[in-house]
Amino acid sequence: MWKKFKDSYFFYSFKRDPVAVVSFIVFVILIILSISAPFIAPYNPYDTTGIDIMDSELPPSWLQGGEKRFFLGTDTQGRDLLSTMLYGLRVSVVIGCGAVILQAVIGILIGLVSGYTGGRIDAFLMRMADVQLSFSTLMVAIFISAIFQLAFGVGRYEDMAVPLLVVVIGLSEWPQYARTVRASVLGEKKKEYVEAARIIGLPSFHIMRKHILPNSMSPVLVISTVQIANAVMSEAALSFLGLGMPVTKPSLGSLINAGFEYIFSGLWWITFFPGLVLVIFVVVVNLLGDWLRDVLNPKLYKG
Repeated sequence: MWKKFKDSYFFYSFKRDPVAVVSFIVFVILIILSISAPFIAPYNPYDTTGIDIMDSELPPSWLQGGEKRFFLGTDTQGRDLLSTMLYGLRVSVVIGCGAVILQAVIGILIGLVSGYTGGRIDAFLMRMADVQLSFSTLMVAIFISAIFQLAFGVGRYEDMAVPLLVVVIGLSEWPQYARTVRASVLGEKKKEYVEAARIIGLPSFHIMRKHILPNSMSPVLVISTVQIANAVMSEAALSFLGLGMPVTKPSLGSLINAGFEYIFSGLWWITFFPGLVLVIFVVVVNLLGDWLRDVLNPKLYKG
């Protein structure tokens, strides 16, 4: 299988695109850092016994007043910023990937049913998608997060922050998948292999799952890469507004929020470094998504 992959047009195109190669390497490094945070982070930001408030607001080690044990400095709670960023990156990646999986499942299912059945079902499902798209993703996420905090309290919200954000962001973005999959299904269901499957008496669900869906996955892969970046940005925006991850459970967004009010008082590193990691992650994911879109669409690819 590996030999077949190395000889494929996909891998050949990837090798010839330096931007895609560099973006993929940076993306893999960030994912490895996020996964291995508990093993490589100098400190555990969740361990309150190892945090000293007297160490708060220390600058990076190479600046005056910094200490060698805190390479990127500390935040306002006295936590090592490097360790907190690694754990925060892991939280942001988990939320981003989880939200994309949820919105993909919902969107693909709705898009398949809508495109294949047509008629009133198609009209109803697409009107639902249109209503969802008429509201911004951030507005829907803010609305749901605010209701949950009012209904269950801030303490309960902190315990359920990660799964809740996955659900909130996932429910906000499913129309992107639904409309894309529906468009692909409308083109595929008129082809001969689908007609042949109907003639031999295969059930509709089997035709959608085994025949139409595999041939409609190319645009889904492209959307998924872009949506991961969007989901991470949505989490960061919600955390920045105080409706995402709490300060006690760091994510890139909550770290940016925690340091933003101090940025003009000289504590620039608390916001700058998490913001830099967030920008790098979003940029490399978007670059990979653009390359993948071009490769899967031969009319656009010029490699």
